[in-house]
Amino acid sequence: MSIEICSIGGYSECGKNCTAVKIDDEVIIIDIGLNMENYVKHTQDQYDDVVKREYNDLLSVNAVPNMSLIKDWKNKVKAIVASHGHLDHIGAIPFVAGQFPKVPIISTPYTSEILKSILRDERLKIPNRIVAQNPNSKIKISKNITIELVYVTHSIPQASLVVIHTIYGKIVYANDFKLDNTPTLGQKTNIKRLKEISKEGVKLLISESLYAGMYGKSPSESIAKQMLKEVVGSINCDGKGIIMTTFASHIARLKSMIEIGKTLNRKIVFFGRSLDKYVKAAEKLNLVNFTKDVNIYRRRGEIEKVMNRINKLGNDKYLIICTGHQGEERAILSRIADNELPLKSNRGDLVIFSCSVIPVELNKENRKILERKLIKKGLRIFPDVHSSGHGYREDYRELIHLLNPENIVPSHAGHDLAEKLIDLAEEMGYYKNKNIFLMENGKRLKLE
Repeated sequence: MSIEICSIGGYSECGKNCTAVKIDDEVIIIDIGLNMENYVKHTQDQYDDVVKREYNDLLSVNAVPNMSLIKDWKNKVKAIVASHGHLDHIGAIPFVAGQFPKVPIISTPYTSEILKSILRDERLKIPNRIVAQNPNSKIKISKNITIELVYVTHSIPQASLVVIHTIYGKIVYANDFKLDNTPTLGQKTNIKRLKEISKEGVKLLISESLYAGMYGKSPSESIAKQMLKEVVGSINCDGKGIIMTTFASHIARLKSMIEIGKTLNRKIVFFGRSLDKYVKAAEKLNLVNFTKDVNIYRRRGEIEKVMNRINKLGNDKYLIICTGHQGEERAILSRIADNELPLKSNRGDLVIFSCSVIPVELNKENRKILERKLIKKGLRIFPDVHSSGHGYREDYRELIHLLNPENIVPSHAGHDLAEKLIDLAEEMGYYKNKNIFLMENGKRLKLE
């Protein structure tokens, strides 16, 4: 028997997720993501977007996984599998996939559509075949390996737990997830299938550990929807402009915002390139139909034209949803705050941040600067109107209980966060360095 894991990225930091799994003489790569902090700092781009850059340029600033860590496995790679469409999981695929030209890229249809959109927008080309595989389905990779994508709730449509079926047992990659019983878009996590997989035998669980130290259970997306309703319902919004911002890929949250805008009888406009990209992908797959209720603008000229019209008619007639939730310098909200765009605001207008601040120094500083500018303009700020797309400690406990894996490897975190998942696993009867293993980028683990 031979199963070996190489932790290429996402084990010494949050982001840049990339894992290679070698089963005998065949290798599956799961996720090839960006380190978003380093990427945004280097490119001055936004958190929900990708711009054309050379791989070595991005590697020099530690923004992409270092694929030379598996150079001895290069000719053994049989597939690249993407767990979902967030850029810290797929954002480096355009820069890396060409190193494995004959290898298919497998993901759910929405993830595949986002990847195609990135390639199209930036006129990037890769030689790989992009394979859209429906959630809760399997694809045979070789005689001894089958990949299954099990539907899981997260803050983007069609996220999946990646299951590698081998003759030695299942390898489950749970990166990222929450166990949401009342999602506002799409299905619930396929618990029934996870129970079946557990009975078949799970050799290894690779699990995100971002919030393993956050006690309790992650609140449902339906709670975030209610929080948004309460903000606009508990205060007098008459005569006030309302701007909302969230992750462009958070289609469920955008759906809730649109529903609220309709109850307020406001015209709803989306401003920003990344919003256009993620919404169009969802509409193409008939996951939502936003454009019957919303006008979406992505180019500066048309955005300025519409903003001038809003100024003329009054911003209290509109709900504006725009990019810039992390305070990115070139995003729409920052450009409004800096008077680089013509949208006028009045004292007492509302800005609702339906997101958390990603806990890295660049984001914390950018958001602080943005909020100061907005407050100086006399705007009222509502931060953290949000529930996370990631599980908390009890979600992790439930997943471990459901799958009953022989071995666990924490991922999607530095050692400080990964240790929290190790603590939890030890509570449940696992032992560090015996059947739960702390990895770091570039390390390999052989399972006996």
